[in-house]
Amino acid sequence: MRRLLREWSVAEWAVGLYPERADRHPHAVDRLLAHAAGRIALWSSPLARWRLRRFAARVLAQAPELEALDEEALRARARALSARLARHGLPAELVAEAFALVREVSGRRLGMRHFPVQLMGGYALLRGHVAEMATGEGKSLTGVLPAVTVALAGVPVHVITVNEYLARRDAGEMAPVFDFFGLSVGWIEPEQDAPARRAMYARDVTYCVNKDLVFDYLKDGLAAGSTDNVRQLALRRFLDGRADADRLLLRGLCYAVVDEADSIFVDEARTPLIISAEQQGDGGEHDYGFALAVARELPAEAYRIHAAERSARLTAAGRAAVDHAAAARGGVWRFRRAREQMVEQALAALHLYQRDTQYIVADEAVQIVDESTGRTMPDRTWEHGLHQLIEVKEGLEPSRRRETIARVTYQRFFCRYLWLAGMTGTGAEIAPEIRAVYGVGTIRIPTNRALRRRHLGERVFLHAEARWGAVVESVRARRAAGRAVLVGTRSVEASEHLAALLAAEGIACALLNARNDAEEAAIVAQAGQPGQVTVATNMAGRGTDIKLHPQLRDAGGLHVILTEFHESRRIDRQLFGRAGRQGDPGSCESLVALDDEIFRAHAPALAATLARWAGEAEELPGWMGNLLRRVAQGAAERRNARVRKRTLEGEKHKDRSLAFSGAGE
Repeated sequence: MRRLLREWSVAEWAVGLYPERADRHPHAVDRLLAHAAGRIALWSSPLARWRLRRFAARVLAQAPELEALDEEALRARARALSARLARHGLPAELVAEAFALVREVSGRRLGMRHFPVQLMGGYALLRGHVAEMATGEGKSLTGVLPAVTVALAGVPVHVITVNEYLARRDAGEMAPVFDFFGLSVGWIEPEQDAPARRAMYARDVTYCVNKDLVFDYLKDGLAAGSTDNVRQLALRRFLDGRADADRLLLRGLCYAVVDEADSIFVDEARTPLIISAEQQGDGGEHDYGFALAVARELPAEAYRIHAAERSARLTAAGRAAVDHAAAARGGVWRFRRAREQMVEQALAALHLYQRDTQYIVADEAVQIVDESTGRTMPDRTWEHGLHQLIEVKEGLEPSRRRETIARVTYQRFFCRYLWLAGMTGTGAEIAPEIRAVYGVGTIRIPTNRALRRRHLGERVFLHAEARWGAVVESVRARRAAGRAVLVGTRSVEASEHLAALLAAEGIACALLNARNDAEEAAIVAQAGQPGQVTVATNMAGRGTDIKLHPQLRDAGGLHVILTEFHESRRIDRQLFGRAGRQGDPGSCESLVALDDEIFRAHAPALAATLARWAGEAEELPGWMGNLLRRVAQGAAERRNARVRKRTLEGEKHKDRSLAFSGAGE
């Protein structure tokens, strides 16, 4: 472990019970230089790939010798290697031997031997990079290589992904490989209690979801309490020779392999993760109802809706109207700023947060839907009374408002790992930001086979009805040709609307969204059958591996239809990546509408101009649609980058810590 720490350049330790880095607060100039270094690293990818190819050749050269060994001899080699790794760290010759052993065991236990490009990706991960590997190139199998190697050296490993389905799937599928090496593997699920989680984190390799991991880290910080308590617990651990088993969940932040790194490092890094407690004596039920009533009565000129920021602002006329409506009320309504904020939140709840789009109502509760993943987040709530206003809007009993007791940003949390690596299919665009914020460079890994996916272009219709008609016709044509079709939508409402349209045309489809996530595995398993039509939100995006029926390969493979652009082009590419994997045939197309949310929120002036220019036409010319997409997505990504920057800058001004390291949550 000590040798590994030297190799990983861990100079500053946090004061705490378990291994983690101290907070780093780089100067703006340092971040600017790191941002430039991220771009340079992409330009120098050919040299990096040459080095990785040389390493992969060293691994493959050992294959004939290992194939001749029986399993007992392989286990003996693994035991001897584990001792050498613990003693000498991770020099290239030992890592090559470890990778060769993992490759051979994987072939025997899983029927899959790593391709050279996967060996290249695995070594990039071991050296602390983000490996950009095209969708379908086997990132889950690639991640096993560094996980086994580091775990054999005696270091705890976290393999982090974006949802419970992927964590459970990968842990189960890769368990035979870990078992062969005598390594225990666990996975974290939301319903696990503290003792079960503690046992899973105690295993050599733990598969977990980013949100679960961060919340468990915050809980450990709350369990430790103040810095003095941390020191006392650390002393007790030293004297007893063990961790405080009845209080802590994690063993430390040692080595992490982050799957779908761009989603976790960037898309989900706009807001901090918060543990909160209910405020006592809130008494706001009547205020929420009154705020909604006032907001409904306001004329259009009394407020401005900012769709891109998902917020509403009162005009001078609106502020006067609110003052008049609240004149006879007491409580918070006596204070101008408080009542204006309440009404502005009510306007946002009415106009910007829609059922079956931003949230669903299930089990008599409002559950937020994560746009990036299409999944519900039942343990998350909006702040500043917005969640309660939406509950009242939906006719539910409002929950109590909550106060923050612990918080941390993804940027700050992941920088605390002693060694950090990531995998993604779409990382090049944000490589400079990842390098500047997390100190991790990005390397592009080539594909194992040539990509055969055909992109049929983008069509932008003037109205949603025309778009849905084109989607139905495209589905009908591909299904008649014996192909499987996956249709991606951005919301639960849109997925159910399309499913109803298909049913009306006599086209059966499987529906996957936040309402039926329990059926995800069964739906995905059937999505690659000839003639199968699957309508899904982003749940069918990242990490979903659709296995094609052999007959489907002859028919042209899977066809993917995107029905609405996302704020990031990377999310669109993730959906397209479900087709044409590992050299399979496939195709994709975009069928969207001018009145989609992204155009209304991020390019309203251009969208209105193009609508007037189009006149009575049903759709825009191709070059116009492409221009509109680029403008809207560019504006959205720039805004989101500014939000992430503000979040990161805000952390610098927080001196009081609620976690282990002593600064800043």
